[in-house]
Amino acid sequence: MTVDIQPACLGLYCGRTVQYINASTEIYGDCGVCPRGQRTDGDKICRECTGYPGHYDWLYLGFMAMLPLILHWFFIEWYSGKKSSSALFQHLTALFECSVAAIVTLLVSDPVGFLYIRSCKVVMLSDWYTMLYNPSPDYITTVHCTHEAVYPLYTIVFIYYAFCLVLMMLLRPLLVKKIACGLGKSDRFKSIYAALYFFPILTVLQAVGGGLLYYAFPYIILVLSLVTLAVYMSASEVESFKDLLVRKKRLVVLSSHWLLHAYGIISISKLERLGQDLPLLALVPAPALFYLLTAKYTEPSRILSEGANGH
Repeated sequence: MTVDIQPACLGLYCGRTVQYINASTEIYGDCGVCPRGQRTDGDKICRECTGYPGHYDWLYLGFMAMLPLILHWFFIEWYSGKKSSSALFQHLTALFECSVAAIVTLLVSDPVGFLYIRSCKVVMLSDWYTMLYNPSPDYITTVHCTHEAVYPLYTIVFIYYAFCLVLMMLLRPLLVKKIACGLGKSDRFKSIYAALYFFPILTVLQAVGGGLLYYAFPYIILVLSLVTLAVYMSASEVESFKDLLVRKKRLVVLSSHWLLHAYGIISISKLERLGQDLPLLALVPAPALFYLLTAKYTEPSRILSEGANGH
């Protein structure tokens, strides 16, 4: 197939669309923005994205899908109260909402009706911020070539959050009204009100920092899970293995953090070399074990009493 030679197309993400194919020659349009679902190749020609997300791409999408679920669970636990029997049902409902939203998001994405998606390959950080690379050939007129070069990793997160919000508004109020008998009228819907705040925050976070999150999310998971585990164990006054076994809830929280640790390690290693990467998962319990073994030596009352005895 021969190529129709035209003047160079300026800009990092500007390209020419294939208008039609005349015999064996591709005829291109003017230099401009590529249609949705396409991105430029090395010759500045807009080509349709025919690839599939890699392992790291799916791990990123999994992280973005987990964020609202974790926040749901946190605020449900925060506002449900110790004696409320509705917390478990709300946790399960939040899991159901996010799971259904994820499935529906995949089904409505291209190709429609299938649980997989086609995508463009992420090459570098600037692929997430094409609006910053619109060229100005004469320093006066700007050629707008903003498009989703990482299709659909950027917009699919917004679609998922929209479905999460719709499902929450349809299901959660009815559930809370029926089973949240142990809470006052003003407290029943606080976890829902919290979601109405954190969904816009997550949306802005994805819009502004999607590219940064794509490269940093494994380290964010590890750091936040370590910090939150230490804070929880300190606030719950867990100082030994016996303290963990007193309440099942503590074991659930510990197991959840271990899953997050494992997710972070897998995301960093990408499991490209299974023989070398899988043993790293043995490090998952290490932070909790280190905390339990050293907690008794850092008890504030003990430090103060030893200091007083020393004087």
